[in-house]
Amino acid sequence: MLAGRGVTVFVTGIAMWIAARFLGSPGLEVIAIGIAALPLIASLAAKRGAQRISVRRRLSDVRISPGSRVTVTLDVENRSPIGTSFLLLEDRLPTPLGRTARLVIGGIRAGKREEATYTLVPQSRGRYLLGPLVIDVSDPFALSRVRLEFDEREELLVAPEIEDLGAAPDPASGPSFGASRARQLFRTGQEYYTMRSYQEGDDLRRIHWPSVARTGELMIRQDESTRRASGLVFLDTRAAALGRTQTPAFERGVSAAASVGVLLARRGFVLRLGTTELPAAALSEERFLDALTGISHAEVRSIGPALAHLRSGSSPDTSLVFVSAPPVPAELSALIRAGAGFGQKLAILIYPTDPVRLPPERQAQHEGRASQARLSLARAGWDVLVMPPSMRLQERWHTPLERPLARIV
Repeated sequence: MLAGRGVTVFVTGIAMWIAARFLGSPGLEVIAIGIAALPLIASLAAKRGAQRISVRRRLSDVRISPGSRVTVTLDVENRSPIGTSFLLLEDRLPTPLGRTARLVIGGIRAGKREEATYTLVPQSRGRYLLGPLVIDVSDPFALSRVRLEFDEREELLVAPEIEDLGAAPDPASGPSFGASRARQLFRTGQEYYTMRSYQEGDDLRRIHWPSVARTGELMIRQDESTRRASGLVFLDTRAAALGRTQTPAFERGVSAAASVGVLLARRGFVLRLGTTELPAAALSEERFLDALTGISHAEVRSIGPALAHLRSGSSPDTSLVFVSAPPVPAELSALIRAGAGFGQKLAILIYPTDPVRLPPERQAQHEGRASQARLSLARAGWDVLVMPPSMRLQERWHTPLERPLARIV
């Protein structure tokens, strides 16, 4: 495609040719034909050179937290035997990351490479795909322009905000307290207590091959002298509870789940994550955060089936962390039954809307529901934190009167 300058040169060449024909000047006619043909020749050269341009996108970090800065570097290499004029680069970005990044490279000599960089500061959690990249390539005279599109994309993971809950309020807590709460299963390592499904991170030497041959699934021999305590983080993702994705209450709930989960993992607990739609599954700390990074709200209305599934997988060796909005009375009794089979239990209840912004009647209704939930759960042996979405979990976690999970972590 001819650029504005190329069109001007072509029109000028045609005008000179017409004038040369009118004046009967063969020399001027030859010059005019050369001038008119120059943009066409430049266009062919630009197309040929564009076919030999390669681009690679690099991120300074693929996993960051909200508010962190990430640098995106575009490596552009010209493998053509001729140089290029300026290049206009447009790297398309998802709407939450801002407008399309536009960069200019003054030109790349034959066989050389240039870099162009820009920075991003994502403010919200999520999985973002950067790209595609579009490059407008010009010939050395800038008479033509060829548009190239590179569909390669890079994924940027913006993890939930993780608050520092590490300063445990109980002096008995320690970095390996999860392991110290492990239950004694055998007197020696020569016998095994049971077999279970393989989980990521298990020692492959513990695989029980006769069971694998019989069931077709990897089974682990539970023949260690102790078993690590387990922590299950359940996040209520219903839009009817904490709202929709990217709303303050939902994002505060995801952040609270991530913060407590990371604390449990770093204190030696086997970490599991469950949501309204997904059954609880054991995950490493990194995969736990990756799962929360891409989580979104669910349109289901009832939490009953999820609580029934939660109850069926309960164990006295498992500590339960439940993150949701203050439940209605019908859900409260089901939640208490679901948590009865667990060991220590913590409920983090987040108001869907800050009560101070509501009319007095609705404010009293929300606070009354939260008070009833706190009282009922406390009687059932739960630790309970109630907070508005504008409050950070850290502000309540270290309050001496709250002491959440003091007996767990």
